[in-house]
Amino acid sequence: MTNTLGSLPPAAAAAATALPATATAATGAANTYSDLNGLNALKTGGNSPQTLHAVAQQVDAMFLQMMLKSMRDASADAGDPQSNAMGMYEDMFDKQVSLTLSQHQDIGLGSVLTRQLGAAGSTAAGVAGAAAAAGSGTAATPATVPARSAALLKPASADDTDADAVGASPSDFVSQVMPAIRTAAAALGVSPLGILAQAALETGWGRRMPRTANGASSLNLFGIKAGGEWDGDKASATTVEFSEGVASAKRTAFRAYDSIEQSVGDFTALMSSPRYRAAINAGQTALGYVQGIASSGYATDPAYAAKLTAMLRSNTFREALSGSGVAL
Repeated sequence: MTNTLGSLPPAAAAAATALPATATAATGAANTYSDLNGLNALKTGGNSPQTLHAVAQQVDAMFLQMMLKSMRDASADAGDPQSNAMGMYEDMFDKQVSLTLSQHQDIGLGSVLTRQLGAAGSTAAGVAGAAAAAGSGTAATPATVPARSAALLKPASADDTDADAVGASPSDFVSQVMPAIRTAAAALGVSPLGILAQAALETGWGRRMPRTANGASSLNLFGIKAGGEWDGDKASATTVEFSEGVASAKRTAFRAYDSIEQSVGDFTALMSSPRYRAAINAGQTALGYVQGIASSGYATDPAYAAKLTAMLRSNTFREALSGSGVAL
């Protein structure tokens, strides 16, 4: 069931033959779902438009496969019996059909992802080193930032700002949270800029925080979850969690607070636990803090350190500090 150039529409075949040899090898290897080396080949294809397009096709294929699986499950629930062997062959067929359809027809998700991945590469390449503002003392090479975190580096606009957001702009966000963050940093003995970068990343500059059942903002600046030991107010949101490098969406309960000061105070108490001792010890500089907090397992995202570092070094972060009028 391999997909060859001869089976493609004329326009697609012409485009494929025009690809550079390295890009063709990387993208062509993922045309058959049973080729276990196909996705690995995409990893070595770089950030070329051809590779990004092939990755987007894989996402489209996964979506189509879920649709087909739901149809099969509905048929089974209706009392359509089938053997285990038949189910296995149908699953194999559905996977290959989904992949082939995604390569011949754009269902929409792939094109959006292609634009986001392309924009993420441009954003990471253009991030300026703001080591002095971050308190690192040295300029390191900016890390590549995933598309979602790249969006968080941008200032808020009238279209994407919540009515109850913490601040109407990044500089307003800094003005509102920095007094409490400065107090927390002094108590912990760390750089306030590292904590500020973490709050900005976790909330998208105060625009995105879990909401309570009545729709109010949780004012949860650091994404602290509500475990069994939490007896206060709660909010819920769908988040992406990583387990052994695999991302999955989960509905998660978060702590909710009455004020910014309560939120930062709870975060200070959490950071005082032995789990984060190494991060606190390295936190005299902003860069040391964000690298330490990521290494301590604060978030399941394997790119958490890169995202925090990019936030520290972004023009938005630097401009928000200068525009807030807050003395550091």
